[in-house]
Amino acid sequence: MTHSLRLGVAGLGTVGAAVVRMIARRSDALTAATGREIRVTAVAARDRNRDRGLDLAGMRWFDDAVEMARSGEVDCVVELIGGSEGKAKETVEAALAAGKQVVTANKALLAHHGAALARAAESAGVALAFEASVAGGIPVVKALREGLPGNAVARVYGILNGTCNYILSRMEREGLTFEACLKDAQALGYAEADPTFDVEGFDTAHKLAILTSLAFGTTVDAEGVSVEGISRVQPLDLRMADELGYRIKLLGVAQATEAGIEQRVHPTMVPKSSAIAQVMGVTNAVTIDADAVGELTLIGPGAGGEATASAVVADITDVAAGLVRPAFGRPSTALRPPSRAEMQRHEGGYYIRLTVHDRPGVAAGVATRMAERAISLESILQRRDETAAVNDPRGRSGRPVPLVLITYAATEGTIRAALDAIAADGLLAESPQLIRIERE
Repeated sequence: MTHSLRLGVAGLGTVGAAVVRMIARRSDALTAATGREIRVTAVAARDRNRDRGLDLAGMRWFDDAVEMARSGEVDCVVELIGGSEGKAKETVEAALAAGKQVVTANKALLAHHGAALARAAESAGVALAFEASVAGGIPVVKALREGLPGNAVARVYGILNGTCNYILSRMEREGLTFEACLKDAQALGYAEADPTFDVEGFDTAHKLAILTSLAFGTTVDAEGVSVEGISRVQPLDLRMADELGYRIKLLGVAQATEAGIEQRVHPTMVPKSSAIAQVMGVTNAVTIDADAVGELTLIGPGAGGEATASAVVADITDVAAGLVRPAFGRPSTALRPPSRAEMQRHEGGYYIRLTVHDRPGVAAGVATRMAERAISLESILQRRDETAAVNDPRGRSGRPVPLVLITYAATEGTIRAALDAIAADGLLAESPQLIRIERE
């Protein structure tokens, strides 16, 4: 048998501790699968005295993860610190410079420095593996990189943040506000004390940028992702979606178009009949549209210690078996800069909720502005105050009421221009709500 693979684990939080336990628990099976013993020989974390429920006997402790990465006592560095800069970046760079294999779950690091790190790994002839960086335990990186090379991918999209999916699921099922569901998510540990990174879509954007590179052979372009979060979604939007045959999900979508590659994160209406609409709670899902396999949907846990550790250990197993592949599916020199499709040129259906003054001629004025820009309306629904008929026999309260429009395919720029004109006419009582529709 070849010599054992010596692991240095940087970061002993929930995922790091789960990885150490999984390696110990599955030791015999991993050896049988790879023909090589896999051992954790070193660990690095900030607090040596914290009780993590781990037996660290036989493992060297490093206060500095960078020092561990340079040490001759490890062959593979498992970076689970997190963050795009600082110690995480320094540790991975030090490991690659020292010719060590690297396994990481760090989506932010890859989203911002993936191309440079991939070049460094190729120069050193070592692996840069990151299955756990996207969708936790779902093997979507391997699916795109290794399972579908004979396919041309047209679109990849999915629910990539469990916190947002939990909040939207609760809002839909129980009619609660965003704020109430967020508070519950924080109490349950699904959301951070500062939830901005999750609920405003940035976590999803980092993961989407990685998937885009794998799907379309481009360099990672996190700055090219158009990002909107879920904080403006109201219970009324979810009720209207239900009435119209949709559910609202925060999706990350990467799509090849004639104008270039769209990368967008936003609340999206998806048909209730679609597989992705059935995904509720903290679960993640990724759908790949490709020419040979058609539509392939992967569903599973997107976070959590054990699920993420499963993906980390899968990468470690590949390293132990001697499988070293280009990080993003092809040599870094073959990755081309993406041709960005401007969001203004996105074309699709739209749900538009306008809060308008309840007076004669408003709906007609809105329809006129839409018609001027050749925007075809599939439906118009108005929801008046139930007490309006008591106040006014004609059913007009004079108070602001929601007017919901569903459009046929139109460009984002055209829709925005029409909304600007409607606002200039003084028809709106507050800013409009706009949610894109992703049809099957």
